Amino acid sequence: MNLLEALESKAMLLPGKYREMPVEELEERISAIKKKLGRKLFIPGHHYQKNEVIQFADATGDSLKLAQLAAENREAEHIVFCGVHFMAETADILTDENQKVYLPDMRAGCSMADMADIQQTERCWELLQREFGDTIMPLTYVNSTAAIKAFVGANGGATVTSSNAEKLVRWAFTKKDRLLFLPDQHLGRNTAFNIGISLDEMAVYNPVTNMLEFDGPLDKVKVILWKGHCSVHENFTVENVSEVRSKYPGMKIIVHPECRHEVVELSDEAGSTNYIIEAIKAASPGSGWAVGTEMNLVNRLISQHPDKHIISLNSHMCPCLTMNRIDIQHLAWCLDSIMDGHDRNIISVDGQTAQNARLALERMLGQT
Repeated sequence: MNLLEALESKAMLLPGKYREMPVEELEERISAIKKKLGRKLFIPGHHYQKNEVIQFADATGDSLKLAQLAAENREAEHIVFCGVHFMAETADILTDENQKVYLPDMRAGCSMADMADIQQTERCWELLQREFGDTIMPLTYVNSTAAIKAFVGANGGATVTSSNAEKLVRWAFTKKDRLLFLPDQHLGRNTAFNIGISLDEMAVYNPVTNMLEFDGPLDKVKVILWKGHCSVHENFTVENVSEVRSKYPGMKIIVHPECRHEVVELSDEAGSTNYIIEAIKAASPGSGWAVGTEMNLVNRLISQHPDKHIISLNSHMCPCLTMNRIDIQHLAWCLDSIMDGHDRNIISVDGQTAQNARLALERMLGQT
């Protein structure tokens, strides 16, 4: 790290005074700034955020829904995205030039999104074009960087969410014989399996070795899965399912499709974050649920539904570490910086990248 990088890094560090402030003072500061800025400020909060942050959110939801709400909120000059880096990028891609998108803590990344960078993706694409020719449609989960979304958009593909992945995979197969699914292999595998593609028709691309992991003849491959995963959802295991079945007979198990294929197959239900929330909301009082998703959300579901027995599928699960970087201290600092006129922690996607990424997003929205 050179001197300039060191100085820039230091500038991103939370000033000590915010760590020393009582929670009550931090809450008062945030509330006062929200009141003063009014509709000029919009704070989207992802479902996985801490309660100390969610209490100040103007809207809660998944990443794409929040980015779309930010884009619709034309009066908001300042969009303080309480989530992770790729989510703020998507908000910047969809909002107007006169709107600024902020991430309260620039260290709030996503390990899954970071498992696919643009250099690796271009190298992968070259390999696949040599092996399969022009027969592949690229799809990327919205949990990916702007650069990956732009790559997919420039190559005729689309983004997907966990709720519309099946529809987009079907669409991809009307255009090409094969698809490349980035960056989460588990969502790709579960989705493809659900529409009738067998596991032995799926290869895995390893970005570290730049090789396809596949035992059979390559002409049998229909789906190429990027070797990436969610560090939270991959930690739910078959053993967790067995333990719940043994300890709580009759309890339903509901998981996110970012979980491993064998876990999804053994569960009673699988679906997006919103699907999980709505399923538990609609469940009968007294029903039992073991939930395989991020712990902040599980704890929130427990507190919101005291009439139901809700537990985490993995009793040792921790909240998403990168999501948890956004806390009340960083939120207060970010809002104070806006009031002081400091352009700090702004997320800005360059024009060409944003244009191509928007293509991928628009193709998805055109199919849903």
